[in-house]
Amino acid sequence: MSALGAVLSPLEGSGPKADAVVQRLSAAISLGVMVDGQQLPSETDLANQLGISTMTLREALVILRQQGIVHTKRGRGGGSFISASAEVFENTSLARLQQMSIQELRDLGDEHFAVTGAIAVFAARRGVRADIIRLRALSDRLKDSTELVAARRADSRFHIEMAVCAQSPRLTRAEVGLQAELSALLWLPRLKLAPAAEAAAHRDLVDAIEREDDAKARELAESRTESRIRRLVALRLELSDR
Repeated sequence: MSALGAVLSPLEGSGPKADAVVQRLSAAISLGVMVDGQQLPSETDLANQLGISTMTLREALVILRQQGIVHTKRGRGGGSFISASAEVFENTSLARLQQMSIQELRDLGDEHFAVTGAIAVFAARRGVRADIIRLRALSDRLKDSTELVAARRADSRFHIEMAVCAQSPRLTRAEVGLQAELSALLWLPRLKLAPAAEAAAHRDLVDAIEREDDAKARELAESRTESRIRRLVALRLELSDR
């Protein structure tokens, strides 16, 4: 399963489907799988890929338009197009963080801790040479990023490609969902994540995967996830005090 295939795979579970679509498409933009100005597939094709009705998709597109992430053109050559800017994502993410409770954040962190640890184990056991090369390239892309949008996309793409390396479609879909919820929050400018430092942590993880050291890979993945969530919770508490 590719990163794009994971992002556009059928939705699973219960809950509001329109909200899930919004998260999926936001994740695709965060990952750079979809970029500014790109036209979305037709409503029928996109609804079929996501396993939802066209009515549900239209509800999601209304939300995305309200958030400034998508705009729609009518008439010949029309359709829905990606139009998200870095400022739109930052404002939307900061507002969402303020609406989340500390318990919700910690629960989300717990899920990412479990999923990322499992992904690291299976990536070390099942990864092939091509996977290692792809993960190292994404680490380098993150290290060389000079602005946060590019850094966020490289970081998120790394985590999803690591799930692809684990050869587990379920874990890959789970990681896509988690990146949809977390990536824009974790790379808020106020958290001041350093691309070079994050890339160095990724390279250590890839080294463990390449050595097939599943215990070390799990340890590195879990510790990095825990550290990031602690910083996000601290920011949420700081916003509460204002």
